[in-house]
Amino acid sequence: MSATQTQTQTSTPSSSSPTSKREGDISDSFVSLSNTKRPPLPKRFLELKRSLVQGREDAVIASWGRLLHRLRTENDLVAAKGPGVVPVLQFKDLEEQLPALREELRKRGVAVIKGVIPATRRAHIRARLKSTLPTRRPPSLRAVLVRPQVKVRAHPNFLKAQTLLMQHLWHVSSDGALVSTLQPLAYADRLRIRQPGDARFALGPHMDGGSVERWERHGYGLGGASGSGGVYEDVFAGRWEAYDPWDAAARVGAVSDNYAGLGACSMFRMFQGWLSMSRTGPLATAYMLLRPFFEPLHTKTTKEGQGYLDEENWRFCDGDAMTSALQGAEPGFGQELNAALHPHLDLERTMVHMPPVEPGDFVVWHCDTIHAVDKVHTGTSDSSVLYIPICPVTENNARYLARQRQAFLDGTPGPDFPGGAGESAHVHRPPTVDFLRRYADPEGLRAMGLERLEAHPQDPVGAQNVTKQANQILGL
Repeated sequence: MSATQTQTQTSTPSSSSPTSKREGDISDSFVSLSNTKRPPLPKRFLELKRSLVQGREDAVIASWGRLLHRLRTENDLVAAKGPGVVPVLQFKDLEEQLPALREELRKRGVAVIKGVIPATRRAHIRARLKSTLPTRRPPSLRAVLVRPQVKVRAHPNFLKAQTLLMQHLWHVSSDGALVSTLQPLAYADRLRIRQPGDARFALGPHMDGGSVERWERHGYGLGGASGSGGVYEDVFAGRWEAYDPWDAAARVGAVSDNYAGLGACSMFRMFQGWLSMSRTGPLATAYMLLRPFFEPLHTKTTKEGQGYLDEENWRFCDGDAMTSALQGAEPGFGQELNAALHPHLDLERTMVHMPPVEPGDFVVWHCDTIHAVDKVHTGTSDSSVLYIPICPVTENNARYLARQRQAFLDGTPGPDFPGGAGESAHVHRPPTVDFLRRYADPEGLRAMGLERLEAHPQDPVGAQNVTKQANQILGL
């Protein structure tokens, strides 16, 4: 039986439907931070792995060899350039720079956009942020609705930058695909204020947007126009070079949170916003997806001189050699990567710092990009960041926005985050809708689900239809 004929059930129902989550913090989102010891994955993941490559094993093995060869070249390039590998753009010139740097931006999947928030506004926002929050605080705060955060999310410069990034770097391969990149939707995420010397928030290399879901048929397998592999069908078919990480149509149906993880994102985020990066494109993603199908023959260099990382030292796990393991992926936790589980990524060299970033700059990276946090904050002042992802209009995103809008009105955590009273009893209660209507432009209100989304006759059919659908969901 071919992989496309196999119908193995591999996951629980999507958590895109309303759920009530227990209280918790950022450490509950990652195995390494929670010190959780996890048992081997259930046998159904072994059956899933077999079905994904069944009938095309030879193509997958050949593609693995090509992948390792390309990785060596790219790893050397990234390590040599260091922070210089990250494109830097100016907000004032963004419309002109994006087309000129499009291919480099799509290759690297990360960028720094300088001067998104003007100096006069950023100083005020920073001062209000510090005065709003408690003096003694953890490095990653659950606060998602304090006034400075809400103001930044509704700032016209941020909304313009988000829209331009979606339109210039992503594409929609089908005019009928129910996705619109013409206006962003707000996602209320955490903030981080890390003091000098802090070593508590040492979150290593990881990827946002799910973990085991990337292999599951009822996860990312629900994306894509055809084939059982969904978003990553080309990778599992042995043609990772054909995988397009920038096709929005392929991801509309994908489900990134099947297990109601604390902090797991169920909204389709084209970009996440902020910190230390590696690279994207097919290479790192393809390696992470194919790694569970291969194992080393020897754990060190052989007498014949064969190296641990050489293609010849890695064999395809077929038959009884295959296990249920999906290296670094655990249901309900984020996808983590490290040197032991993913040696060919050479993370010690290829996880490079961002170029110098000033207050008011916007750092963005593709939703599949590997990123991390420094083990120790070695600066002389606090490191403050607001996490602001970029989300297009889709049906699922509109449903999430409707629930998030109610959480905003109640002062409680957003649907993806640990439950509890949130900020409902804080002295500095989140701004009211009336305040936002006085402060925010229509674009900011639309992003938060408080004004009707706009569709235009010249928009693709899918964009027009999903905009109408989103307005119905939002009751607008």
